[in-house]
Formats: sequence, structure tokens, C-alpha cells
Amino acid sequence: MTTAPDTLFKITRKTDGISPAERERIVANPGFGRAFTDHMVVITYTEGRGWHSAEITPRQPLVLDPAASVLHYAQEIFEGMKAYRAPDGGILLFRPEANARRFRKSAERMAMADLPEDLFLEAVSQLVSIDRDWVPAPEVGTLYIRPFMIATEAALGVKPASEFKFIVIACAAGEYFSKEAGSVNVWVEENSVRASRGGTGTAKCGGNYAASLTAQMEGKAHGCQQVLFLDSQERRWLEEMGGMNVMMVMEDGTLLTPPLDGGTILHGITRDSLLTLARDQGLTVREERYAIDQLYSDAASGRLKEVFACGTAAVVTPIGAFKGAHGDCTIGDGQTAGPVTSRLRQGLCDIQFGRAPDPHEWVKRVL
Repeated sequence: MTTAPDTLFKITRKTDGISPAERERIVANPGFGRAFTDHMVVITYTEGRGWHSAEITPRQPLVLDPAASVLHYAQEIFEGMKAYRAPDGGILLFRPEANARRFRKSAERMAMADLPEDLFLEAVSQLVSIDRDWVPAPEVGTLYIRPFMIATEAALGVKPASEFKFIVIACAAGEYFSKEAGSVNVWVEENSVRASRGGTGTAKCGGNYAASLTAQMEGKAHGCQQVLFLDSQERRWLEEMGGMNVMMVMEDGTLLTPPLDGGTILHGITRDSLLTLARDQGLTVREERYAIDQLYSDAASGRLKEVFACGTAAVVTPIGAFKGAHGDCTIGDGQTAGPVTSRLRQGLCDIQFGRAPDPHEWVKRVL
């Protein structure tokens, strides 16, 4: 390993990594979430000193005290981002400032150290730059980026930690859901809930996702790839899926999605982008409550034409059917994306990959 000075980060480059040919083979068919890049960012926070010791090092296991607060009291947050290979070979990020802002809000909710947005952005850009060769070709996928923060103070006792690590890792990534699978089936969860009013639903923290796993297991047993959660009070109103937002396209072309004002739904960046693109395309957008019984009724009558999930990992994924304790319903032909879903996905991806004009200045070039 060799160490080179940097204006902000101490960089230790990996010198014993895989060969370029082996990396090229992996990046050509990476799957999702396992083809990790060579390096990672680590920045330390200590109460009274602030953020310090910023490093880019070879990716390696973490060393944690068994009393680290993250292991006992779940003080941790994360983000999900992507880097895209542009037509000219350059590398682009999509709305990284929005991820940085949301990360700070999550940290505030979880009583964690405040990470300046410019430090977040610099850390992400530095990692993408040093691991640029791991960004797949556009027809293959993207570089999935995972910034996260954990409480590392070694102390038992329920209190906000005084020591943290901010870490960024990345992996070459293909589709989250297989393209060959077409639409996904979704299990309607009516027993457990993902979040409640006053809870941590708007924070991107691991506990919210862990709370969805038993429902996902149940859904899988019924042939479903995802789960839809209802509100915690009436168990009637659509809220959020296991790791993504949900949108409906009605017969009159209106795009409908659950509102964010209840404090239980993650403020999805893909969600916000799609609502903006829908308005740009002349669609009527409504953010309002939508009941599960109404969804079943509208699907049966034909008033509900399309439903899709959206998020950084899933991008825009059509939903072909809902299954649950009260029966099943099919959306559209149950197999393929509808015209609005397809048009929104194409419009979003064209901007993300630098193939179309970017009127909202969402794309930031790294290289």
C-alpha cells in the first residue's frame, strides 16, 4: 500500500487488488450489492474536536469495540446514491446535495453528529473518482454508493454517543429487480407497520428496514418480491413499501402518491424527481391519501391503470399485482409497465445518464 497526500483526505491506495481483467469481468455482470470497489472513505467524529482524520483506504473490515453504541442502541443512518457512466465516458451523480441534506436530517432525528454537506459531497466524489473503473457501462448498470454513519463510542447506557464514524463504500450494480421478471408482485401487510407518527419513519435508519423484514418473508412465501405497508392507526391507508415509495396512475392520467405530511414516509429523492418530471410532462399530480380497499376497487373497475415502485435502487419498477389477506388484484396486464410508468422511467434515466437535457440542474459531473 502507498500513501499520498491530499488537500483534505489522506489517501492510501490499494496495491494488491484484483487484475483489471478480473474487475472488467465482474463489472460486466455485477448483480446487486456484492461487487464492492477497492476503497472506502472513513472520517472520525469526536465530541469536542468535531470531524477529523478523513481517509480513503483500501476496503477492509471495521474494528469495533463490542460495547460500541451502534451495536446496542442502533444509532446509525445511511444513504443510497448512484454514479452513472455518461455517453462521453464521464461519471455523473444525481442530486447528491439532496442526499447530503437528508443525511443531516436523519442524523438530527437519531441524535447523531451533524456532518457538513460539503464534507459529505467531497467524500462521495473522492471515492467515485478513485474507484472510477468500477462504474459499469450504461447498458449494464451503475455504481451504487452507500454513505453511512455509526456510533462508535464504547459505553453501555442509553444516551447519545459522543464518537462516530462516517463511512462511504460502493459497489458496481446491475438491476435491483431482474428485467426479465417484468412487473413485481407486492404483499399487502396488514399486521405489522413500518413506522408510526412521531417515530423514525422519515429518517433513513436501519431500524426502519429491519422492521420490514418479517413482512417481506411473509410476502416471499406468497410469491411476492416486495411488501406494501399501511398506516399504523387504521391499517387502511397506503404509506410506503419495504424500501421504496409507491405511485398510482389513474384512468384520467392523474399521478397519485401518498403525502409526506404524516411523518411516517421517507422523503424519497426519486419520488420527488418523478413528481417534478410528471408535472413537466403535463400530468396532474396529487399527493393525497389512498385506501387499500379503494385500490382493490379501482383495479377491478379499471379506474386504476398503473402502479409502480420508485427509489434509488429500484429506479421505477412496475407492480403487476397485489396480494394480501383480503385477496389478490391485478394491475394492467400484470406483466408489463404501462405507458406512463415507462415514459417516466425513461425520462428519469435519460437525465441521470446524461442522455437528455437537465433543466433542473440535477446532474453533477465528477469526472
